[in-house]
Amino acid sequence: MTPIVAVVGRPNVGKSTLFNRLAGQGLAIVDDQPGVTRDRHYAVAHLYGRNVTLVDTGGFDPDSDDPMQQGIARHVRAAIEEADVVLCVLDGSIPPTAADREAVALLRRGEKPVVYAANKIDTPARLSEAAELYRLGLPELVAVSALHGRGTAELGEAIAKLLPPFAEAAPDADDSVAKVALIGKPNAGKSSLFNRLAGEERALVDDRPGTTRDPVDQRVVVAGRPFVVVDTAGIRRKSRVERGVELVSVMRSIRALERADVAVLMCDATEGVTEQDARLVGLAIERRRALVIGLNKMDAVPKGERDKVAEAARAALSFARWVPIVDLSAKTGTGVNQLMQRVGKAADELKRRVTTSELNRFFRAVLERQAPPTHHGKAPRIYYLTQVESSPPLFIAWASFPESIKVSYQRFVENQIRKAFGFESVPVTVHYRARERRDRQRPRGERE
Repeated sequence: MTPIVAVVGRPNVGKSTLFNRLAGQGLAIVDDQPGVTRDRHYAVAHLYGRNVTLVDTGGFDPDSDDPMQQGIARHVRAAIEEADVVLCVLDGSIPPTAADREAVALLRRGEKPVVYAANKIDTPARLSEAAELYRLGLPELVAVSALHGRGTAELGEAIAKLLPPFAEAAPDADDSVAKVALIGKPNAGKSSLFNRLAGEERALVDDRPGTTRDPVDQRVVVAGRPFVVVDTAGIRRKSRVERGVELVSVMRSIRALERADVAVLMCDATEGVTEQDARLVGLAIERRRALVIGLNKMDAVPKGERDKVAEAARAALSFARWVPIVDLSAKTGTGVNQLMQRVGKAADELKRRVTTSELNRFFRAVLERQAPPTHHGKAPRIYYLTQVESSPPLFIAWASFPESIKVSYQRFVENQIRKAFGFESVPVTVHYRARERRDRQRPRGERE
């Protein structure tokens, strides 16, 4: 599980700037694949050798009478409750305020490890100003400048020291059982599908969105194959996420996705695939999970329009054409077995390994048909491929001038790998590396 680090502090101390600096990206994540762009309040970061999920929060002002500020205060408390480590950001350029004292007092009452950062220390001369913050009784203070990047390495180290110990999952009898996370917007039918698979009403089903709060696990058997299915809370757009309880639900849903092998995105066929559905597809791909889309409530779509609805769904997800879409009705059970058969296949694909000899026999034919095009005066040449990881599959392509291989050709290679080896439901990643010197001595027959 990826630890969660909540970034808290009063307004205008630079939390979001520091959040962006630690994440190495802006809050608005832009991808060259259309439909994946999404604004969000969380991001994956790599801090001192550990992967974490950073959660940005609103400015904490508990004494404000403004209902919005009171909602933000509930949001902050909820984020602290769910976090593994809290990063409290203070303004090191001015003396501590009453809101700073309230924030520090709140953190002291809790049991979560806390790292305190004095932000806006843009020059060494300002270090003396940050010393004022020790009047809050802080055990230690990391001076940083989110704007210029000063001190962020030391801050990452301080956070990493407080993270839960990293441990590999111990293999057990259920290690081969595929773990499936049901994700989607509120009221898309996730709990209805969960209950149908479980054979009982394990999850509360209600027409009002947001009924599910905590992920619920259930071991089920479909067509003789066992699965562990997790029902999760609906994930709405950031602007619609309520402060407090729903934020925690979203964070727990993300954690459920991270520990799953396969994500099933439930979409409401009566609404069509929406922009938020596309964002969730992007989230699952980013987490490198196998993915199947369930186009639910097809029983409510007139028969003459069902093909049109399915075509519209495929068009809306054109940036991820490889993701399979299954028509179903969780209410009547139609298509549920077909969905789970596809989920089982996706779980198998996730663990599939292709030998280097198989890969290169296939790739020789690909190169003969279409070699990498010349780019900026350089003619890249790919020598051989090897799979270095499964769950999900990761390939390394050794090449000359790898930086000159166009994105369009990289996608072509991914699609050819999918087609040749049956990776129909999983993200396929190919990294291009410059050929090492010792590879130049490989026999000609092995490298071409």
